Amino acid sequence: MSVFYTNFTRHAHGEGLKGHSTHYCAGCGHGVVHRDLAEVIEELGLQDRAILVSPVGCAVFAHYYFDIGNTQAAHGRAPAVALGHKLSNPDAVVISYQGDGDLASIGLAETISIAQMGLPITVVFINNAIYGMTGGQLAPTSLMGQKTATSPEGRNASMGQPLKMAELIASLDGPVYVERVALYDARQRVKARKAIRKGLTLQQEGRGYSFIEILSECPTHLKLPPTEAEKWVKEKMEPVYPLGVKKDLTVEPWFKPAAPRFEPEEILGYCGAEPAEAVPAAAAWPDHLGKRDLSLKFAGAGGDGAQTAALLLTRAAIELGFDATDIPSYGPESRGGTSYADVHIAAGEVLNPAAPQPDVLVAFNAPSLAKFAPSVVEGGLIIYDSTVILEPGNLPPGRNVLPVPFTRLAADLGRPMVKNVVALGALQAATELLPAAAILATLRHVLKDKATMLPLNEAAFAAGQKAAAIVPA
Repeated sequence: MSVFYTNFTRHAHGEGLKGHSTHYCAGCGHGVVHRDLAEVIEELGLQDRAILVSPVGCAVFAHYYFDIGNTQAAHGRAPAVALGHKLSNPDAVVISYQGDGDLASIGLAETISIAQMGLPITVVFINNAIYGMTGGQLAPTSLMGQKTATSPEGRNASMGQPLKMAELIASLDGPVYVERVALYDARQRVKARKAIRKGLTLQQEGRGYSFIEILSECPTHLKLPPTEAEKWVKEKMEPVYPLGVKKDLTVEPWFKPAAPRFEPEEILGYCGAEPAEAVPAAAAWPDHLGKRDLSLKFAGAGGDGAQTAALLLTRAAIELGFDATDIPSYGPESRGGTSYADVHIAAGEVLNPAAPQPDVLVAFNAPSLAKFAPSVVEGGLIIYDSTVILEPGNLPPGRNVLPVPFTRLAADLGRPMVKNVVALGALQAATELLPAAAILATLRHVLKDKATMLPLNEAAFAAGQKAAAIVPA
């Protein structure tokens, strides 16, 4: 079948018998749905237009099997990703393929919001009444009395009632077609295949949003052989989740949007940004650093300015023509603990924006220093705020350590909040990764609407430079 890859590289690199076997457990309904979905895509001639969005869950590896467009989505966010695909490429046939924990729990808000929009998207919802991939926990669709890893005595009233997604989606004005089907015998599997075909056809014709809920077996977490698991779905699940069409509207094709436009100037205008400037030739790379891709980690408590410092440095690098990335990680630690940002600056292309082993660590508080100092590469640099970190502890040997009183220097200028700019000055003087003029130019650009703040920030940058020059490493 051309819609399936000939070999599944997830297993044995596609070699031998394992290279022709899926990862699904014996008796799992995912494999049946995969087959039917692939056959329908091929029959309708949609292979070059189809995009499958598969989020976290048992179907997360669907991209190893379907030779069509595929996007992996964060847990529960598949409908939002599907919407992005549809609006940016209206001719695409977009399938959001989700399990019950993903769609009906963490992704419930996205599911309802995008269903109500009613744009032509096809959602295939696998309901096996359990969190399958992550250990068999209670799902929104688990039955009353059902024993799971997190309801060992069985689901009771205090855990809420099973969520009937097909009925919920059918009650919205946006969808045009909603049906619940099953897989427990040949007759039901034929109906499931027809439902998938109808959902894709309605999208292909531009008629609207479709939602196909499929009752599926999970022998592993039911702790039943496949035939008994099928019987359980028929006898236990179906009475709670009645099969059949829940909504089927006859509507004329209406989704005929103009082709999207992607001209940079127009897009920038919509979001209020400044017109794009020609990309300058890359500045000379600082070869004294010995690397062509330098990774940095800025870490501190919420409000320390680590995120802003990282963003300023990244933007300055981009203005110089380098490839640079910034990944913020705020976490739950607002005003405490540690949040951080990973920055990469490269002479060529940044291949991995994460910085698990940074070349440089800029730490604004003790928890950040303790957490990330051991990960700094040997020969790397650790800069920390010696105002608030009085005892740095046992830092890893073989690293250059530079204590700079960010907070005190900022307070001496009258505004402790500019300690992050002090840190940038110290970083520039200690590494000469970027020219001071480039960082200051970015700072001036960012503060162009707050001109009164510029002298203070320039003074903070200079104070950091001076401190790094006089404090021994």
